[in-house]
Amino acid sequence: MALEKKLLDLVTRKEKARLGGGEKRIASQHDKGKYTARERIEKILDAGSFEEFDMFVTHRCHDFDMQKNRPLTDGVITGYGTIQGRLVFIFSQDFTIFGGSLSKAYAEKIIKVMDMAAKVGAPLIGINDSGGARIQEGVDSLAGYADIFLRNVLYSGVVPQLSLILGPCAGGAVYSPAITDFILMVEKTSYMFLTGPKVVKQVTQEDVSTEQLGGSVVHASKSGVAHLTYVSEDACFEGLRRLFSFIPQNNTAAVPRLETGDPLDRLEPLLNDVVPENPNKPYNMKDIITLVVDDRDFFEMQPLFAPNIITGFARLNGQSVGIVANQPKVMAGVLDNAASIKAARFVRFCDAFNIPLVVFEDVPGFMPGTNQEYNGIIRNGAKLLYAFAEATVPKITVIVRKAYGGAYCVMNSKHIRGDVNLAWPCAEIAVMGPDGAVEIIYSEELKKATGDAARKKDELKEIYRDLFANPYSAARKGYIDDVIEPAGTRLRLIKALEMLAAKRDSNPAKKHGNIPL
Repeated sequence: MALEKKLLDLVTRKEKARLGGGEKRIASQHDKGKYTARERIEKILDAGSFEEFDMFVTHRCHDFDMQKNRPLTDGVITGYGTIQGRLVFIFSQDFTIFGGSLSKAYAEKIIKVMDMAAKVGAPLIGINDSGGARIQEGVDSLAGYADIFLRNVLYSGVVPQLSLILGPCAGGAVYSPAITDFILMVEKTSYMFLTGPKVVKQVTQEDVSTEQLGGSVVHASKSGVAHLTYVSEDACFEGLRRLFSFIPQNNTAAVPRLETGDPLDRLEPLLNDVVPENPNKPYNMKDIITLVVDDRDFFEMQPLFAPNIITGFARLNGQSVGIVANQPKVMAGVLDNAASIKAARFVRFCDAFNIPLVVFEDVPGFMPGTNQEYNGIIRNGAKLLYAFAEATVPKITVIVRKAYGGAYCVMNSKHIRGDVNLAWPCAEIAVMGPDGAVEIIYSEELKKATGDAARKKDELKEIYRDLFANPYSAARKGYIDDVIEPAGTRLRLIKALEMLAAKRDSNPAKKHGNIPL
């Protein structure tokens, strides 16, 4: 009987904890089009797999009469479960309790699952929906945030860290997701900013709404903070599970493989005609990517930010790969500040977690102009160079069309340890394009040209094109391993990946490099 009473007490306590801030606040959460912290976990994880930690934790604050209100869980749900049968750790901030604000006890709960994730080598998912630091706890809440930030940094590159922003994430709280590998947001219900609209108005006199300042569209297209945005939380959860399918458990685990019915030797005759005969005419690089990868399934990251470069995940013969590609359809595929930063971060993620890199190249160079120079194109372009040069995973490049100047070097050339470098017959590999080169090399001849100067220039451009603006000059020197028929690109990539499966490469021993941040 005594045990039955204790068991009844246990059940009662757990039921109370599961109610969070109470029915009224749960209803308010639903009215905003948002799920509760627990509902989110249930929808993300495999059914019945969640095991909760620290359900009975409460805060320890006695100031401002806080001791009179000590709800169980203290505003964050933590624990572990599975996604697609694979172990993950998770925390979900509960806006129904103190607006999801962070206390020292709350932070300690998050820290526990972070440490456990690193210890056993499993990904960490953080669901953010919080008003920020719990003001009543003063510096203790700030200490809690800093303790979390430290672990975000220490475990970066050890286990994948994924952040969902499903409500407010403001002030110093933004720095935890900012350090993680991928950030997913939901339109109209999630936002991130360091200082809110009222402070902005007070300091800069700008009138700006919450959505304009830190909504999902802003961070997806302008700041580059968000990697993926969705119209609803349900769509976001599906996106998270899809992303999860491409990434490994930790930095020592094998990359996921999925069975595919897509033949590895599938030929794509359409690839022979996708690149226009006119070298200045744009086309959509995504058409090439989708024709080459398994089941035409390409999962793009940051599609709205720096769209002149494409990053994302796909599979080749079932193996997960990271794709980096110039996009001739946008700004001719030129590399600018934003594109360089976007691609560099993606390359470093793939390298940290053993995901092979496949590059489709069509780049006329780096974007010229004072705006680019003043904003650090030298420094930012060097980030992409650094990322590719530092990466030790299998690295394969296909030069589709243009590969000019320093951009040729940066886009995983043979000279920065590209393992297999292929080119299509229409590739142009040179210091610069024929137009600019002819003006420099043949300047005297052009001055002396009589009659039709334009015709003379065209003749000289053809001479230059025959000498340099083709793949064979680089192939003769071994900088290109082979010139291939576009239709057979898929098979060549798969065979190269199989050959590189046992690749071993390393960097000189050091504490860490000094990437030009």
